[in-house]
Amino acid sequence: MGNAPTGKGRRKGSRVKKKQYKRKVWLANRSKDRDQIQDEMEKNVEKAGVAQPVIPYDDELPGGGQFFCQETDMHFIDAKALADHKKSRFYKRRCKALKEEKYTQESAEWAAGMTKEVLPPAHPQK
Repeated sequence: MGNAPTGKGRRKGSRVKKKQYKRKVWLANRSKDRDQIQDEMEKNVEKAGVAQPVIPYDDELPGGGQFFCQETDMHFIDAKALADHKKSRFYKRRCKALKEEKYTQESAEWAAGMTKEVLPPAHPQK
């Protein structure tokens, strides 16, 4: 008889072809970029002299938000899961990437050949 939906149902796999749905799901699950994490880590280093505030318990986050990995920006259920994560290949690669120099607009312009050369004046003053 065919694959036409019956009643009020929708066709199976109808969301698969929608680009807006794919983009929305991809953006919702996207992790922070390397430069954003480096900025947060720099702010925490500046506040190192100040006592770290106690993280309030949050029911929405895994483990109540108490077990957080700053390098990967992920929350974990308990201390064992966090310890296992810190042994993982993903964590080690992210830490290695965070040790590299931060990518800035100046380095992007330099790579594109848009250097800022300082030339001598065409008509020097006497």
